[in-house]
Amino acid sequence: MRYLPHTEEEIQAMLQEVGVADLEGLFSTIPGDCRRDGDMPLPEPMTEWELNAHMDDLAARTAAAPQYRIFMGAGSYDHFIPSATSYLLSRSELMTAYTPYQPEISQGTLQAIFEYQTFVTRLLGLDVANASMYDGASGLAEALLMAIRVTRRKKVAVSSLINPLYRRVVRTYLEPTGYEIVELPYTAEGRTDFSALAGLDELAGVAVQSPNFLGCIEDLQAVSDTVHADKKTMMIACFSEPLAFGLLKSPGSQGADIACGEGQSFGIPRSFGGPGLGIFATRSKFVRNMPGRLVGQTVDREGRRGFVLTLSTREQHIRRERATSNICSNQGLCATNAIMYLSTLGGSGIRQLARLNRDKAEYLKGALARAGVRIPFGAPTFNEFVAGFPKGFDATWKKLLKKKIVAGLPLAPYYDDMADYYLLCATETCSREDMDLLVKEVTS
Repeated sequence: MRYLPHTEEEIQAMLQEVGVADLEGLFSTIPGDCRRDGDMPLPEPMTEWELNAHMDDLAARTAAAPQYRIFMGAGSYDHFIPSATSYLLSRSELMTAYTPYQPEISQGTLQAIFEYQTFVTRLLGLDVANASMYDGASGLAEALLMAIRVTRRKKVAVSSLINPLYRRVVRTYLEPTGYEIVELPYTAEGRTDFSALAGLDELAGVAVQSPNFLGCIEDLQAVSDTVHADKKTMMIACFSEPLAFGLLKSPGSQGADIACGEGQSFGIPRSFGGPGLGIFATRSKFVRNMPGRLVGQTVDREGRRGFVLTLSTREQHIRRERATSNICSNQGLCATNAIMYLSTLGGSGIRQLARLNRDKAEYLKGALARAGVRIPFGAPTFNEFVAGFPKGFDATWKKLLKKKIVAGLPLAPYYDDMADYYLLCATETCSREDMDLLVKEVTS
């Protein structure tokens, strides 16, 4: 895109047209105490090569792979991305996140979304998936709102082992509208304590994450049996690491009514926390209450296969009072990225990669345990787990950071009873040498 600055004559003509004397007049309605007084303190301009060097210097201050050995997941995971996926996504036919409103000129985009929906339903074991949502956090919030619509109840229960950032988004969505949120405690083995449900009634939905934020795998079938004792209450299975379902049973096969979460692991770079991919699936009987949009398959007048936007129950398309969500767009580009990644791996590849993640994390967990590091939770894990270090380990953590090792995520800011506990992650990108080095550094 070319940059064509306005001339002084053009600026004066536009100011005259809107009826102000100068550029300051455009901002006269803004109170003075809300405006900056004086020029912006900007640095002097740089040449192109000076700017490149400056940007490289800024980038070097960030602890990012591959320069750093990173053992931190917590909702954003470092996975190998095949070159084929990156190349195909860069093609001009696909490099757009725009909504496909006109099927006659959007068949390629619509088919990609349709194939994405198909992969999601197979992975999660449910009947129907939408065209994606913004991220895992907003997907969980929308799932709880959906449960409230379906059941016409105003109270939900949320596991305290769901990603804390997801729970924060849930509160932002639900609390201003007067809905009640109950947080469920966790047990000594690192799983959600669902015995607390015994004193709760009239629940619209119960949300649980598996693997949960502490890395532990929840017993979703037992959760489903407990939740569905009240036949009206909906079970919502949340996740931040969907690769786990290459190895674990799908949420749908264990009784979940809705499955939702983050799809960043499917070929999307970490990119300083975004963009993400909100994956959302449910049972066919709830499809009319599902947020977002749905691409369907049909035939044209000549009997040829085609794709259309079948369902879009959002306020941009229908009356606001009948809309299920104010989500205005799906993550089209990220969903296309995910389907390319999954297609590249295939079913057997996803299983092999999931097993490799599990095995590497078990290797690191076992090595730490043998070196005297405490592993507090006994529940099985996938590719991350909690480790307890001696008091004052934060000083060691900072020292390791200077050695370009990120030794997990401190859990104290998220759980008051977890000082000196850290969430460690190992994916296929972690070599045995790197893991052995971490064990040596934290125990020396």
